[in-house]
Amino acid sequence: MPAIIAHRLGRAYGPDSSRQALERSLAQPVEGLETDCCLTADGEVVLLHDPLLPLGTTISGWAHERTAADILSARLLDRHGQPTGERPLLLDNLLELVPPDLTLQLEIKAHVDPALAARTTRLVCERLAKRRDRARTEILSFWSGACQVAAELGFRARLVIIAEYRIDALCGWAERIRLHGVCVEQFLLSPALVASVRQAGLSLTTGTVNRSEALAALLPFELDAISSDCPHELRAALTELPLAA
Repeated sequence: MPAIIAHRLGRAYGPDSSRQALERSLAQPVEGLETDCCLTADGEVVLLHDPLLPLGTTISGWAHERTAADILSARLLDRHGQPTGERPLLLDNLLELVPPDLTLQLEIKAHVDPALAARTTRLVCERLAKRRDRARTEILSFWSGACQVAAELGFRARLVIIAEYRIDALCGWAERIRLHGVCVEQFLLSPALVASVRQAGLSLTTGTVNRSEALAALLPFELDAISSDCPHELRAALTELPLAA
C-alpha cells in the first residue's frame, strides 16, 4: 500500500501551498505533505510552486529578487488565475504547523540557475538540521546538483526523473552519491525501469495522481508513495481497488 502525499499541500483544497490547503489536508488522515521552496532576496524560503511570481501571486518579478516581506504581502492565485484571500507561507510557518509524524517533501525550485538551486538547498537543510523529525523530511528536485548537496549534508534526497533513457547510468550515479530515491512521472513507469531502480536500492515514488483509473495501473509497481492534489479522495479510491485488498 503506497503512502499518499498531499501535492502542493493538497491543491484541490485551496491555492497551491496555502494555509487553507494545508489545514484541509490535515483535517483528515494523510501520510505526507509536499510543497515547493523558493529562495528570497533576503535569504528566506517561501513556499511557491514557481519562482516567477506572476504565475502564482499578485506581484511581479522573481522570488529571488524580492524580499520575503514583499512576497508575503501578495495574494495567492487560484487554479483559474484569480486572486484569493490566501497569502504565501514561509518554510518556517510550515515547520511550525506540520505534525512530526508526517513525511514532508520539500521540492527545490530555481529557474535556469543551478547555483541558485544549490543555495536554496543548503539554506533549507540548515533550517531542518536541528529538527527531531528531519529523518522524515525529503529534499526533492529536478536539479541533480540540488539533490547531491542534500545527500552530502546527510538528508534524504529524491531526484525527479523526467526521461526514461539511460536509467542504469542514472542509478549508478544515485548509488555513488547515496541518493535516497527517485520520483518518476507516472507515464514513464515500466517494469524494466522499476526493476533497475529497485536493483539499485532506491526508493520509488510518483506523482501527481488524481484519478482512480491511473491509480489502478500503478499498484503492480508497489511504489513507496504517490502524490496527489486530492489525497483524501485518492486514499478512499485506493481502499476500494481489488489489488489493495
